[in-house]
Amino acid sequence: MRKSPCLAFLASLACLWALTSDRCPSLAVAADSSGTPTADGEPYRWTQFRGGQRDSQAAAAAELPIRWSETENVRWKLPLEHRGWSSPAVWGDTAVLTEATPDGKQMFALAVDLRDGKILWRKLIFENAEVEVAHVMNSYASPSPVVDERRAWVHFGSYGTACLSLQDGEVIWQRRDLPCAHHRGPGSSPLLDDQGRLFIHYDGFDVQYVVALSADTGETIWRRDREIEYGTTDGDQMKAYSTPLLITVDGQAQLISPTSKATIAYRPDNGEEIWRVLYQEFSATAQPLFDGKQVYISTGFGKAHLIAVDPTGTGDVTLSHLRWDTPRGIGSKSTGLHRDGLIYNVHDAGVATCVDAQTGETVWTQRFGGMFSASLLGAGDYVYWFDHDGVGYVTRHGRDLEVVAENRLDDGCMASPVPLSDSLLVRTRSALYRIGAPVDASTTPAP
Repeated sequence: MRKSPCLAFLASLACLWALTSDRCPSLAVAADSSGTPTADGEPYRWTQFRGGQRDSQAAAAAELPIRWSETENVRWKLPLEHRGWSSPAVWGDTAVLTEATPDGKQMFALAVDLRDGKILWRKLIFENAEVEVAHVMNSYASPSPVVDERRAWVHFGSYGTACLSLQDGEVIWQRRDLPCAHHRGPGSSPLLDDQGRLFIHYDGFDVQYVVALSADTGETIWRRDREIEYGTTDGDQMKAYSTPLLITVDGQAQLISPTSKATIAYRPDNGEEIWRVLYQEFSATAQPLFDGKQVYISTGFGKAHLIAVDPTGTGDVTLSHLRWDTPRGIGSKSTGLHRDGLIYNVHDAGVATCVDAQTGETVWTQRFGGMFSASLLGAGDYVYWFDHDGVGYVTRHGRDLEVVAENRLDDGCMASPVPLSDSLLVRTRSALYRIGAPVDASTTPAP
């Protein structure tokens, strides 16, 4: 059906609003196998870690598979040459990811054509004469990239950050002058906002700070030291791996920034502190969640708590704005999922939990087994969970637990899955998959 001029105008406004988002709400439709366009021809977007809206939610109209294996519902499989836990970022038919040699001496970025799984370009970005030893559970290419319609930003912690041409991977700018001893390897992903600012955590063994860089030039806009009383001189309890979250509270933007022993909210424009909440845990890894009213934070290691914080306060809000605190079965690494008043969470050792977001009370618990690092994904009526051993669980969204499918691939996931309009992009430790029902090539439109 042809759109009326009024509807076309409204659609254009919606897509302008979602320029840095993954989708144009209410306009997205299932994509053809040659790409992932939306209804008005806009390219599909999953622009950064957990998507452009930072909520790990697939578009409402997405039709994702719930069953797969090495021989079922695999569009293509691309073996990967090196090691990396970064999750892909997507613009249109292009996915960008990073990898590094196991010794960390060489660091790469590559772009993959989503239509056929072929590599479009692969570039050596950084070479290192010396590196710190990365933990066995980490890699030298764990931070996820960011993309827009023209560029890709790749980050390897203190080893370097670079802006690349999305078309051919050529370097536009790079920074290698932001020091930090990660001690067990980098993990925090950069976050891009709609003002052209790239926010990055440098929470190391030796120094801990946050920077905002110009996405266009790489120049520093502001830098803010953490200024936290850690209560120890052990740098192992000062480092962290979490990715920040942007929210809006009473019309004011806040950069929610977890680290060891605290989560701090900064003003994105100048780095001034708005509020902080303190806790005992360290090495925060999960990205916070936000439901429009409360921020939900996994506090990290040793035994993680999940806490709910009212973000309307100022200063130290630990006593005044902490709404609930639950320590039972909370994961230290995987980022959970908020949907319709429920928080889905998985412990590192494989215990899945559904928590009531208003009260912090446990709704249900299920032992999957295995180990988990990948973030959870929501799509339609389902929640997706991927473990280290190659098992992908699909459960039905809701207060009553129902395991819909238990799927297996040859290798497991450290990276988080990415939803396309009609399929899943899954990176295991050794390959990249596009998982979805086969498409009749004779009816596939040209890209």
